Formats: sequence, C-alpha cells, structure tokens
Amino acid sequence: MRLNHLSLHHFRNIERVDIALPERTVLFVGSNAQGKTSILEAIYYLATFSSFQTSADKQLIQFKELENSPAVARIVAEMEKKGKKIKMEVRVIQETNAAGIARTRKEILIDGVKKPPSAAIGTFISVLFIPQMFSIMELGPEVRRRYLNLTLAQVIPGYAKALSKYQQVLAQRNALLKELMERGGDSSQLAFWDQQLVEWGSQIVAARANALRSIDPIAQSVHSILSEHKEDLKLNYMARISHKTAGSHLPAAIQIAEVKDVLDLALKASRLDELRRGITLVGPHRDDLRLLCSGIDLGDFGSRGQVKTALLSMKLAEYQWMKNVTSESPVILLDEVMSEIDSSRRAALLRQLGEYDQAILTTTDADAYTPDFISHSRVWRVQNGGLAKS
Repeated sequence: MRLNHLSLHHFRNIERVDIALPERTVLFVGSNAQGKTSILEAIYYLATFSSFQTSADKQLIQFKELENSPAVARIVAEMEKKGKKIKMEVRVIQETNAAGIARTRKEILIDGVKKPPSAAIGTFISVLFIPQMFSIMELGPEVRRRYLNLTLAQVIPGYAKALSKYQQVLAQRNALLKELMERGGDSSQLAFWDQQLVEWGSQIVAARANALRSIDPIAQSVHSILSEHKEDLKLNYMARISHKTAGSHLPAAIQIAEVKDVLDLALKASRLDELRRGITLVGPHRDDLRLLCSGIDLGDFGSRGQVKTALLSMKLAEYQWMKNVTSESPVILLDEVMSEIDSSRRAALLRQLGEYDQAILTTTDADAYTPDFISHSRVWRVQNGGLAKS
C-alpha cells in the first residue's frame, strides 16, 4: 500500500495543500497548531472515515469555509494497492436547509464512483499513533473498543457491517428493556432481539479475540526490542460474555459458533437483572482491552514512558498484523512519536521505522531525529497550513 499524492481543500486550518509523497519516510516539521497533525488526520480519515480528533465531522471543515453553503472540506488521494492505482475522494459537506438547519454529511468516491463507508472501508489501510492515544489507558473501555473497531474494520471483511448491525440491535433492545422496566409487559418480545444480538455480537467478539491473539506475540517482540529486553508486554482481551464474571479471557482461535452459545446463555442468565435495570448487560459493547507490562496493568500503574512504549509496540504490531492479513503494507502515521521516550528507545524506534515501506511523521523538533534518519527522509516544513521543503 502506498500513498502517492494527497490534496486537501478547506480541511481544518488548511486552505489548500497539494503534495506528492515519496515511498520513503516523510517528516513534517513545524510549531504547534500549524497543520501537521491535520495532515495525518486527513490521511487516517481515508482509512476509517472517522476522525481521531472529533466525533463531529463539521469540525473538519475550515472555519471560514463554514460561511458558505454548502461548505465543503475535500480530501483527494492517489494511491497504489496490489499494483493497481486508485483515486479516492472524500468530501465532508455541510448544507443549510430552508428552515436554517445545518446538516453535515460525507461523500466517498472510489475512482469516481460513490460508495457508502461500509463498502469503501479497507480500500486504504493505515496505522496511526498520536499523543492522544494515552486516553486509551486513562479513559474508559469505550475508548479501547473504538480503537479495536477502527483497526479491525479496515482489514476484516464484514466487520464494519456487523458492528453497525449490532449497534442498531443494541439500541432497539435497550429501548424495549427500558419500556419493560417502566411499564411492564411481555418479556418474550426480547426473543427476536436476543437472536439478533447473538448473531452480530458473536462475529464482533470472535474477530476481536482472534485478531488480538495474533497481534499479541508481535507486540511482545516489538516491545522487547524497544525496551532493550527489560520489559514484557501482554495484551488481554476481556469479553463481557459471562454472566458471573466481569470479564473472560477468551481461549485462542475461538469460533463464532462457540461465542454464540456462550452469549446466548449469558443473555438468558442476565434476563432478570436486565429487566430490573432496563439495559443490556452482556455483549461486545461491554468488552475491554488491557495492557500489562511485566505483569502490571498499565491502566492502573506505569510511567508515561512505559505507557507510550507499550502503546507504540501495540501500534507497530498492528502494522505487521495488517500486512499479514492483507498482504499489503499499511501506511504508518506517527505524530510527535519521539516525545517522552528516552534516547535508547528512540534509537530502537528509528531502526524499526527503517523497515517500513512508507511512514509519515510529524515533529516540532527535527533535532529529535538523527542526521542519518533525516538524510533518508523527505522533510517538509509546515507553517500556517502550508508546506515548504526543508
């Protein structure tokens, strides 16, 4: 997978950027709030059609462009995948109707043909690391589930559809549970939604568990290198498909049929509690991902340097896993990756980056990189949303 050309129009604080990207490492250098991270955000949006900065697509549109109707932010990319050239265009559009109500939507075109996100996802694949990823450990399980969803949807056929269907079913089932809790009624109405929840939920759980089973040993190997063999890393997937426990460490290589059986039994065992509380208590919407460093849960303990090394290891392992699954190298995106790690880990990381087909990085301080790394990279300076070769 290679990103050859990128054009941005009215995206974030960028009026217009038009850039040809080389196969080697690219480094964007500049002060904060100049547009470096916005470039990474735009590239990652091509992979997931979701922003890592905001859940409101409206915020992707340049502020002064919002004075127009329609207001449009546009990302246009030329890429190469399996020897085939592909052109992708994503438009984020805000329109105001006759009643003065603004509505934001997105359009995705692959080689000029409009596609829904569920059909377009996976066309471009990318791995992202940004400082905000600390929130994976500091915030709740929903943040870690979102990370899993964005990763798996890119490379596992049908995952995005299963997730969308599950969320729809969950909303309907919760609405019914709330009504039964408040007004009473026939709880047998839940049978249909139970079947649907099991059908779609089992696909999600199996995909997550099996993906993490494959990523875990790669992450351990990468982490050992980055920590100079001083620390061990373990990824634990906690699936809330057991009625009696808060989580279950799932066995290796589980099958969807196995998860269906366990989830079906869990729903039956949870029935009285769910009717009393008016909410679905088991299923992949309650799963969690935990990172353990030398046996210590990094969600509870660990320095920022340890957490960052563990998260970096997980992301670099994600790169290799995606490559194994798709036979394509994802484009790797790293934002301010050198901050808060010591010199030895920096050196190990730079050696690791040299193995990737295409890596795009940002920094406020080019001196954090070795002269040799800089000499083998294309460097651009970013200022006021514009680019200049360094």
